[in-house]
Amino acid sequence: MRHKYATPALVLGKSHVGEATTSVLLLTPDFGVVRARSQGLRKPAAKMSAALQTFAHSDVSLLRGKDGWRTTGAILVENYAKRLSIAERSRLARVTELLQRLVRGEHREPELYILITTYIRALEEFTDEEFQDAAECLAALRLLHLLGFDAGELPGEYDDFSIPTITIASLERTNLIVRINNGIAASGL
Repeated sequence: MRHKYATPALVLGKSHVGEATTSVLLLTPDFGVVRARSQGLRKPAAKMSAALQTFAHSDVSLLRGKDGWRTTGAILVENYAKRLSIAERSRLARVTELLQRLVRGEHREPELYILITTYIRALEEFTDEEFQDAAECLAALRLLHLLGFDAGELPGEYDDFSIPTITIASLERTNLIVRINNGIAASGL
């Protein structure tokens, strides 16, 4: 008998597989980055469709089978796609797309979940464009650092998006962008 796992998850993206099945990319605190199949998600009466939208934060039930992960249930906790502005969603999308490009397959790194969820809270908290820009640079650099593509000093901890830390990142923005570009080049993308 297979064990069912319940975990909070942030939906990073989806892709269609077959007529009604969808592959969902989830970022979880327990399992890191997980790609799970969700049967019938594209049907009009799919119960989990709201909980598995991109940038939805949901409580997800997962089942590990011989051919990978499957979703067996999902309850929507928060839909960040509706709460964030278009510009904030674009910033979040750039960071999560970088995560998707750097992490192929499953990657068990619980700090990634904490990094992305605290970055979302920072986007909601700071409405100033300069602060949001600095937070985006800091999130991208911390992501590269956690995955081993940057070895330099970081302002604050990986989950610190406080005003003093964002101010430091804003003042060092040019240096952070150079380090981000070097990290992406080191990754081979």
